[in-house]
Amino acid sequence: MTQSPHSAPDMADAPLSEFSLIDRFFSGRDRGPGVVLGVGDDCTLLSPRRGQELAVSVDTMVCGTHFFPDQPAAAVGHKALAAALSDLAAMGAEPLGTLLAITLPAADEAWLTAFAEGMGRLAERLRAPLIGGDTTRGPLSVSVTVIGQVPAGHALRRSGAEPGNLVVVSGSLGGAFAGLQAEQERREAGGGPPALQDPALRRFFLPEPRIALGRTLRGRTRTAIDLSDGLMADLGHICEASRCGADLQAEAIPRDPLLAGWPDGTALAAALSGGDDYELLFAWPARQRSELRPLASALQLPLTVIGEFTTEPGIRVLDTTGRPVTLADPGFDHFRTD
Repeated sequence: MTQSPHSAPDMADAPLSEFSLIDRFFSGRDRGPGVVLGVGDDCTLLSPRRGQELAVSVDTMVCGTHFFPDQPAAAVGHKALAAALSDLAAMGAEPLGTLLAITLPAADEAWLTAFAEGMGRLAERLRAPLIGGDTTRGPLSVSVTVIGQVPAGHALRRSGAEPGNLVVVSGSLGGAFAGLQAEQERREAGGGPPALQDPALRRFFLPEPRIALGRTLRGRTRTAIDLSDGLMADLGHICEASRCGADLQAEAIPRDPLLAGWPDGTALAAALSGGDDYELLFAWPARQRSELRPLASALQLPLTVIGEFTTEPGIRVLDTTGRPVTLADPGFDHFRTD
């Protein structure tokens, strides 16, 4: 994190200054094979490998919009980084480093310790060192910029899907939405602080960016996207960029076990539109379908064929007889105004 006096927050009444905050909670996490110079100067210096292109993305989480004010700080740190790294996964890139810009209402040492630990554990496991950023004072928000590298000409993109390609998705869908519903119900019932390791909340609190899968897909497909806004919305981005449509088989959609017991239509809608799952959806040549099973086994990650891309525009969800399925309302939308 740069230590610029021009951006220093007014924390005179706080036990930690901006500089001591950085040193205590975020320094020492900037070591990586591509890092020439990390935290402490005006800029970070990176050295990507020869023949690599840089992949850069930024993701912002705002308290009260993207996470609850009393959400465990470790979960906030984990998810802020996971959401950003998921964009690298979707491009087939491997991390070089991350930048953290955090706005804090106060220098709460307990909160910062847990936040840094949650973010740091994921960063260490996925080799995504924290190489810089900024701190300031104000309403709580977290912005993470990720910088990755991918062999020149081999980045996965939203364009490139062709009619006849299979639509494949990793993992299971709807778990984050089910976790959000469970958390909202717990709060309405007057429950205590949420438990970070609660299985019902884990997919919502601690999503897993599919870095290894994205890297493995390079050279095998040209087209992928991460499922942050929900399968239907994100598949729509691929169809638009690739100028094609898609037919999906409702029975093939891999629903998260947390949706067991939900009404069938609502569970399907949650899996299709719930969002925040951060799985990867990608196009796959139909003639290479048999290669998906050993790939899934090697990654220890389910890979499910859920349909195919078509020449006809639009996305259709079909039942076992080939008839369109009427989708139920999954019950939640960040931007709904009605």
